Amino acid sequence: MVSPLSLSFFTFFLFLFLSHPQAQAQSQSQSDPQSPTNDPPTVCIIGSGISGSSVAHFLRLYSSSSSSSNSNPFSIHIFERNGVVGGRMATVNVSGQTFEAGASILHPKNYYAVNYTQLLGLKNKDPPSDSFSLGIWDGQKFVFKTHSFSSNIPFVDKIVSLANPLLMLVRYGFSILKMQTFVEGTVNNFLKYYERFESRPVFETVDEMLKWAGLYNLTTQTLQEELIDVGLSPLLIKELVTVITRVNYGQSASISGLAGAVSLAGSGRGVWAIEGGNWQMAAGLINRSDAAVHLHEEIDSVSYLGEYYELNSTKGNSYKCEVAVVATPLDELNIQFTPPISIPKRKLQHTHATFVRGLLNPGYFGLDAVSEIPKLVATLEDPDLPFTSISVLKKHDEKDFTYKIFSREPMADILLDSFFSVRQETIRIDWGAYPHYNAPEEFAPFILDDRNLYYVNAFENAASTVETSAIAAENIARLILSRFFSQLLLISSNLGSNSDGEILHVDL
Repeated sequence: MVSPLSLSFFTFFLFLFLSHPQAQAQSQSQSDPQSPTNDPPTVCIIGSGISGSSVAHFLRLYSSSSSSSNSNPFSIHIFERNGVVGGRMATVNVSGQTFEAGASILHPKNYYAVNYTQLLGLKNKDPPSDSFSLGIWDGQKFVFKTHSFSSNIPFVDKIVSLANPLLMLVRYGFSILKMQTFVEGTVNNFLKYYERFESRPVFETVDEMLKWAGLYNLTTQTLQEELIDVGLSPLLIKELVTVITRVNYGQSASISGLAGAVSLAGSGRGVWAIEGGNWQMAAGLINRSDAAVHLHEEIDSVSYLGEYYELNSTKGNSYKCEVAVVATPLDELNIQFTPPISIPKRKLQHTHATFVRGLLNPGYFGLDAVSEIPKLVATLEDPDLPFTSISVLKKHDEKDFTYKIFSREPMADILLDSFFSVRQETIRIDWGAYPHYNAPEEFAPFILDDRNLYYVNAFENAASTVETSAIAAENIARLILSRFFSQLLLISSNLGSNSDGEILHVDL
């Protein structure tokens, strides 16, 4: 599953404005969080990725939908330790061209992402014009390859597009169809999170949220166990399933079942992205929510002082708010909470993304020409293999490409030189990308202190995508409105449809 955010009044240049130091100073001077004795109350959100921006968006959306006043019933402040918003949605510039560096794909049934895109006037990125091909590499040879053939004759392209599914059917049998049925069943359960308020409760725990949608049991055993139970062949699990989970989550088929099913869904047809970068969803949502953004402001402590929370930053700044929301993974942060909180220990899976402008060496793969190398080279689960995948981002000419390499460890120059004949530019990014999944999963609470301290990313132990983050954020926003701003939450039966297109729920 995958996620985005009328652009008519804020343009791309305002997105750039958000990341400028002067904009940071202005946002901090707009109105620092007020003392709790003043009106309106303040919501502080730590993190400006899709989780934090979605919480801000839904808080504004639902409170304005249920309030007859035109004034904002509360102020929102968002704290971001980096100089730009977006969190794990980010882009990278390689030789003057922009590519997705973080969360890069969105599923056609990611309805919050679809609605964000329409709401903000963002544009879907055009699919690549050249044909796609996959090769599964075991370190010595390609154990499976699809055909790749570009033609100006549509009939020829159609033949090739039909041939590849037949190749998979021959190798993996009808297990392919069983896998598709398994994925579709999981996606259909996820669609319950878009139902109207009348049939969809507000959830105080992740367990409760998953059980309501019929998804909890998938977190109690591994993907491999789930797929064996539904009758998939060992070969399909060893090769294609493992390749997909390695590319999408950097982990093997021993990943927990729900995260694995979400990973498989992200490999299907129709996945998409936003022209100019998916981060624009977060920037757009923040702008529409009328939130004050504090860039380069890392929060290192959160203290409950009786009637309000005090947030302190590494710069020595202090902020007061009635509601505090943590919208970033706590696993590798050093935020001190007073009184202390208790959450399960969780390890993040680091994915090293290496971007190379250059040319692969076909000899490394036992091939004679670069044209024979598949557009996506994916690998089996083997600790001796140095990379997870190599994909072509753009073909500039026959001897000049931009590639993206995923690996579990940093890619040293000497290693890169072993399978690249030419390297013009190399950029490395280390992402603490998602949890390291282990079934059965244990979940942190949405409410960290039984008061008004909330944790959106508790849901990531179920699955970590743009869309699942938006789903969790929407629930957190409703939770805040129902618990702290209960007088504002006048949920009416017409929240599922709205003439100005503001409500993001979809009638299914």
